[in-house]
Amino acid sequence: MYSKIALILTIIGGINWGLVGAFKFNLVEFLFAFAPIVATIVYIIVGLAACYVLYEYLIK
Repeated sequence: MYSKIALILTIIGGINWGLVGAFKFNLVEFLFAFAPIVATIVYIIVGLAACYVLYEYLIK
């Protein structure tokens, strides 16, 4: 279960970075412009999810 959630969050993070690179559009900042702390928390959660996915990949 955690692996699927972490993978989904990592994909969302990748899509966000693709949007930033291609169009200079940051979806997270757009959605949470009213509360920058929420955007920061989202970045932290996505980063932790990516670390978890990497850990799972290296273990197998």
